[in-house]
Amino acid sequence: MNTSDRPLSAITVAGIIPREGRFLLVEEWVGGARWFNQPAGHVEPGESLIDAVIREVLEETRRPFTPEALLGIYHQNATVGRLILRVAIIGSVGEADQQPLDDGILGTHWLTPADLDQPNHPPRSPFVQRCIHDFLAGQRHDVSLLHSLLDASA
Repeated sequence: MNTSDRPLSAITVAGIIPREGRFLLVEEWVGGARWFNQPAGHVEPGESLIDAVIREVLEETRRPFTPEALLGIYHQNATVGRLILRVAIIGSVGEADQQPLDDGILGTHWLTPADLDQPNHPPRSPFVQRCIHDFLAGQRHDVSLLHSLLDASA
């Protein structure tokens, strides 16, 4: 792939959801394989980062998400493939509703960091374990650092 064929950048959000030493992860089917990831996805046009993470967590886990802190901003700029900017937001969730999970989501699981080191729980990307590592290291930032200009004329 040459640079002119390279896909555009993607802005994504991820919900980092801890509870009693475990993290809420989704088991998903992507590219013909099973992976584990934080509830995450692309920010849609006209959507703020906070609105996007609330929507993505609900779609992928069927649980309402309450943002509490910014964990960090993660950037992947590989020499081939998509450029990714991931905004990871720490929060808590309520009980799941009875609606179906988003397409491609096989289930939700509360996993320990050690579970992701096992071959039966492959992380979708290095971001998954890095976010957990950063959370366990105490990294937190005020969520008010996130600003969204939803109208170009603003």
